[in-house]
Amino acid sequence: MHQPILTRLSFVVALWAGAAPAFAASPAPVEGQNGMVVTAQHLASQVGVDVLKAGGNAVDAAVAVGYALAVVYPTAGNLGGGGFMTIRMADGTTTFLDFRERAPLAATKDMYLGPDGNPIPGASTETYLAVGTPGSVAGFEMAREKYGTRPREELLAPAIRLASEGFVLEQGDIASLAEGNERLAQDPAAAGIFLKDGKPYAMGDRLVQADLAKSLTQISEGGADAFYKGGIADLIVKASQANGGILAREDFEQYKVREMAPVTCSYRGYEIASSPPPSSGGLIICEILNVLEGYPISYLGYGSAETTRLMVEAMRHAYVDRNTALGDPDFVQNPVEKLTSKAYADEIRSRIDAYRAGVSADLKVNVSPESPETTHYSIIDKDGNAVAVTYTLNGSFGTAKVAEGTGILLNNEMDDFTVKPGVPNLYGLVQGEANAIAPRKSPLSSMSPTILSKDGKPFMVIGSPGGSRIITITLQAIMNVVDHGMDLQEAIDAPRIHHQWLPDRVFMEPRALSPDTLRLLTGMGYNVGIDPDWTIWGEAAGILVGGKNLAQIEDGDGTGYYGAIDSRASAGAAIGY
Repeated sequence: MHQPILTRLSFVVALWAGAAPAFAASPAPVEGQNGMVVTAQHLASQVGVDVLKAGGNAVDAAVAVGYALAVVYPTAGNLGGGGFMTIRMADGTTTFLDFRERAPLAATKDMYLGPDGNPIPGASTETYLAVGTPGSVAGFEMAREKYGTRPREELLAPAIRLASEGFVLEQGDIASLAEGNERLAQDPAAAGIFLKDGKPYAMGDRLVQADLAKSLTQISEGGADAFYKGGIADLIVKASQANGGILAREDFEQYKVREMAPVTCSYRGYEIASSPPPSSGGLIICEILNVLEGYPISYLGYGSAETTRLMVEAMRHAYVDRNTALGDPDFVQNPVEKLTSKAYADEIRSRIDAYRAGVSADLKVNVSPESPETTHYSIIDKDGNAVAVTYTLNGSFGTAKVAEGTGILLNNEMDDFTVKPGVPNLYGLVQGEANAIAPRKSPLSSMSPTILSKDGKPFMVIGSPGGSRIITITLQAIMNVVDHGMDLQEAIDAPRIHHQWLPDRVFMEPRALSPDTLRLLTGMGYNVGIDPDWTIWGEAAGILVGGKNLAQIEDGDGTGYYGAIDSRASAGAAIGY
């Protein structure tokens, strides 16, 4: 153990005796013996469980859920966006599907800059220029064809029914729509779907999406070609060209899903499989965990000043790598081996001052060169096949624009590129040339669909929405289970902290840190404060295998699966059977 930790440890422990953060007790995780589905919308969760009950595997359920969320969770569920899928089959083999959006062929590096060389406000978020070529349909169809077992028509039927017959809006659905009503009202096609006679829907109303039902039916009958080579693509291209966008038919026809190996690493004996570039998620989670593995985090305690500062410094060093060195692997040589190595973690630990906060502006790049309205879901079946999916429109409802006749909301994912080096994006990330815009390139992402295993068996399925905070949200859920012994629901619900190199500030949710901890951190030079956007921190969705917490799993007292949807999620559900 490092000597500086020992010299202050007795003081920190004494200060923290009986001083844990005060937040409401979490309910027990949901238990299931044969399968578990956890999503941000309860109807979609039920769709997934019904697929498992009918004999489908976890991949089948993931595909059905993906299509269903496009209907019942329009703020992030989508056909007009893209995402990632991490798969771990029962035999231990793992794979990763990248169905991230791609920059159109007509995209240019400076396409969002005005004559003065500065970004044009809203160009990369609110206009048709913000739309990348969608990947979700291609991703779901590849997953189903290669790893699923059920016919396409069967997996799309629930989504088609929910769109054509509609579904009754509950409180969580109304809250979700309320976040986008003002922007949706500005687009006639979107307003015609998501507003009722120009006014917001009320709880108990039924939302019917006839055009979306038609699009889903075409996909059911014709597969991915119906989306990328048929009338759906034509309508999206028509809307883009009529509104100053640059999408072309060739962008859809040339879209390809990438299948690759997940990023892998280990943490205290647990094997981790997560997202590789063009996601930064898996790499940066591994980098942070490798650094923290060198410290006695469990002994130091949840929420203590020592644990918090070590997490912050590990995050600071990892995010400088994320924001300056990573990008689409077809365009950038990503330093995967270095960032995931234990030796590199040793090097970072040697640079962490034991008494004073680091200074982000002083950090040099040491290697060569998403959104609150993303959504994540976790699924496992009776055989132990596990799937983690994170997909997104980027901002809430994406551009809040619908291509007339499709019912499909379009993404504003182009904002995830480096619009201009040194200028923050929608989520405050300051990024570099490695993530510059180029035709067919995917923007760097933070999405982190992650699966942990131990001794050859699945242990945890976890992920979250949350933009640049996805990485730290997923990280803290893992640490809360492995290091702090929380049950899964507690681990997901616990208040969080976040640091992303720039701005040089420790963001926290209310009650994440005690006044005493805040005083200690401030005395060491940390700028700590409640995140003004804390109400939209991501809604994690997770599953533990064999017990509700680590103690129960290690004692062999638990069986089956335990699911938890974030208490921050107003419409989600964990459903097992």
